[in-house]
Amino acid sequence: MRVSPKLRNWLTGPKSDPSVRARFWLEVDGRATGDDRVRDALRRAGREGWAGFLLGYQLPDGHWVTSGTSARDLYLPKYIVTNWIAIVLADLGMTRSDPRIRRTAEMILDRWGARGGDLSGKSGEICVTGNAVRTLIRFGYLDHPAVQRSIGWIVRIQKSDGGWHCFPSKVGTLDGWEGLAALAEIPEKDRDPSVRRSIERGAEFYLRRRLMNEGRTRYPPWFRIHYPNHYYYDLLVGLRILTRLGYGGDPRLAPAIRWLREKRAAGGTWALDAAHPDLDPDRGGYLMPNGPRAVFPMMLEPLGVPSRWATVEALSVLARVEGA
Repeated sequence: MRVSPKLRNWLTGPKSDPSVRARFWLEVDGRATGDDRVRDALRRAGREGWAGFLLGYQLPDGHWVTSGTSARDLYLPKYIVTNWIAIVLADLGMTRSDPRIRRTAEMILDRWGARGGDLSGKSGEICVTGNAVRTLIRFGYLDHPAVQRSIGWIVRIQKSDGGWHCFPSKVGTLDGWEGLAALAEIPEKDRDPSVRRSIERGAEFYLRRRLMNEGRTRYPPWFRIHYPNHYYYDLLVGLRILTRLGYGGDPRLAPAIRWLREKRAAGGTWALDAAHPDLDPDRGGYLMPNGPRAVFPMMLEPLGVPSRWATVEALSVLARVEGA
């Protein structure tokens, strides 16, 4: 994909985050995983930048907790403890090759991976299990028995219309994107017939709705770019999943792609519209161990200005569309 020298330098130069550099080289520039630039960026990711910052607050046993909280809950308080930070670290390209990631991943598997545990769908929420499966596959645990059981559960609870839903329902919802996102992380060669069929049905669910059509009126939060996503949906989330699955050339994506291009600023960048739809960073931050009061880790970048993360996400989508 053609990218201006100025924009390329902004995304891959020394002031950029190493996770952004790795994403650019792999997904926009089309380099192989063994490329020296990719390997160097991924090596740096755990020591500096956003991933290094998050890992700097990890406790020795692999947890993250808020100041004054002794509980070892993986899920609560929402967005600022272990489950949520693990999702972000997986997005940033971290894997089990880093012992700190292994500690966290194996703790999640130990806590949630027993038969009937949350990782196997005990909670009945695709948002929990789907995110955990997606994260653990990215970390390198595709072959773990708990992950394999969870994949089977995701396939089994898919609705008759091809979607998923986090709450009791006979039909799916675009907000239930975590099921398809988890299955998308399985390399094509490792997808059995049931997974392949589930992906086809799930993709068709999103394509029929043009990634955006659900209900009588359009839902405004879906039309803004935000990060971290955690379990919230927007059009860029949908585009990322569908293009990674090879549907970049489907004409039904055209309205969403047009929306994405229209969000691009004059300099070729995209901005984050929101850090999270149900938390207001202006109300203050969260106290972290041995750290200052800060919005953590809700905002990796400021809102409303050129965002390297949003830009590399968008360019990755458009590169796959061009290559479809």
